This record gives sequence, C-alpha cells and structure tokens, in this order.
Amino acid sequence: MASTYTLNGETRVFYIVGDPIAQVKSPAAVTQAMNALGHNCVLVPMHVTPADFGRFISGASLARNLDGIIATVPHKFAAYSHCATASDRAHFLGSANILRRNPDGGWHGDMSDGQGFVGGIRAAGCNPEGRRALLIGAGGAGSAIALALVEAGATELAIHDTDTARRDALVARLKDRCGAAVHVGSADPSGYTLVVNATPLGMRAGDPYPVQVDRLTSDMFVGDVITAPAVPPLIEAARRLGCLTQVGGGMYAAQLDVMRDFLLGQ
Repeated sequence: MASTYTLNGETRVFYIVGDPIAQVKSPAAVTQAMNALGHNCVLVPMHVTPADFGRFISGASLARNLDGIIATVPHKFAAYSHCATASDRAHFLGSANILRRNPDGGWHGDMSDGQGFVGGIRAAGCNPEGRRALLIGAGGAGSAIALALVEAGATELAIHDTDTARRDALVARLKDRCGAAVHVGSADPSGYTLVVNATPLGMRAGDPYPVQVDRLTSDMFVGDVITAPAVPPLIEAARRLGCLTQVGGGMYAAQLDVMRDFLLGQ
C-alpha cells in the first residue's frame, strides 16, 4: 500500500519511542494504515533511553501537533505513569503501549500487546482455550499477554522471569482478578502446549534461549514477541522440531488496526 499523505505544516505527528528503536517495523505500516483512511499523519521513530524518557514526554507534550505515542521496549511501564487517564486493562497492568491526547492535552493510555499476541496465534492456528501455557517474561508485553491468555481461556498459566519480584506480583494480581490456575514457572517447557517468549532474549547474537529448547516437543505451539531478527533463534529451534509457531511479526500484524484506531480516537 503506497503512502498517500503529504508532509506539510498540517501533518499530524505520532512518535514510536524505544531503546533500541532500529528494530521497529511500525513507522511505515502505521503511517500507511492512517493514510489509507484519509488522515494526513506520520509515525516517527524516536530513540530515547529510560533515563531520558520522562523529560522526553514532558518536552514532546508541548508540541500541539503531536497526537499520539507508541511506547515499545523498555518504556511501557513508564508510559503508563504519564497517563492522565487509561483503559481498565492498562490500569490493571500498570503499563501502556499506546497513548493518545485527551481534549485537555493530557494522555490517555491502553495496552494492545495481549490482544495482538492472542490474535496472532489464533491466525496461526492456535486457540488458547484449554491450553496449558508457559510464559517467559513478566514485563510490559509479558504482563499484557498473560492477562490476554487467561481471558482467552487458557486453563493454566505458568510465568517465569528472572525478576522474581515482578513475576510474583503479576502472578498474585492475575490470581485475584481471574481465579485461573496461575503460578510461578521455570524455563522448562515440559508438559505445556503453548510456550511464549515475551523477553528480548534472541534479539542479539549470543543470547541464551529463553527456555530449555531440548525439552520442546512437536505438539507445542511456540510464540515469540521479537520482530528482529524476523525468525528468532527460539522459533528456529521450535520449527526444527515440527512445532507450529508465531513470530513477532504475526503479533504486530494482528494489533496494527487496533493501534491505528486507538491513536486516531476511533
């Protein structure tokens, strides 16, 4: 789809903010999706470190033509802290990956990662309902995916994260909210039918696997949130064993329209 917007003084600006940022695929696709609906908009990538994020938001918010922000790794919890209002989902998770302007100029946040992941695995042939799931990572994306999986009917969810305090807090919140069989897991995927990596492990050469890949079996569905490389090492290993899989690009494709419509206020 070709871009139809004309870059001029009337162009409405959106940022995607991350550290790193070179791996993101959103700028062209989100811009094109907005343009296809007749909006003169552009999504601009911004490389901002965690130490500078608060000052960046404060400064960027002064721009009257900045209408929205997509927050990616590692800014989703910090983005929520800058929201004047937020969806129930974002309030529960304490994180947000999409922000749009309120009429008073403040920010309204939501978290679409869980919707995107579940939509992506369904498109790839995996129904979460009735699955025993192992989730690696309790950060911004991981917590959103955890909530989405139990809401989609996973009968058991084990969560593993090296940040044990963050892991335990997420397990406790999900138990209180959902009443599902949510508990602490490990890097051993044995016995699970859905295995999810929601950490950055695999983005850099030499990263360890997020799970014990020698314990994967062909009846497991394996998903990964990483978009670069397009096929992360975990997914390569799972495919060699005959597992059905989803890469990060599938999750992103499933939430593209959700992000576009939210940012445009539709």
